[in-house]
Amino acid sequence: MSGWYEVRLEGHLDPRWTEWFDVLSLSAESDGTTVLRSRVTDQAALHGLLQKVRDLGLPLVSVSQIDVTQIDPDLPTAHETINKGD
Repeated sequence: MSGWYEVRLEGHLDPRWTEWFDVLSLSAESDGTTVLRSRVTDQAALHGLLQKVRDLGLPLVSVSQIDVTQIDPDLPTAHETINKGD
């Protein structure tokens, strides 16, 4: 379950919400949605992120696991992050 996820919401959120959601990025898309991108350590962390979405009453469009290197090749993958201290 560990990895990078993209959560797409209906409507636009101000970038100031990035810290509250504790996500790597928050972007307003031209199609009227907001995309949150974050590394999720386990299923409980993913559920925590989705609970924040629910608590704000934001309509959820999609949740997808993503290959973060397609977004930023310099970011570590989940495997590299977990094994960094080994």
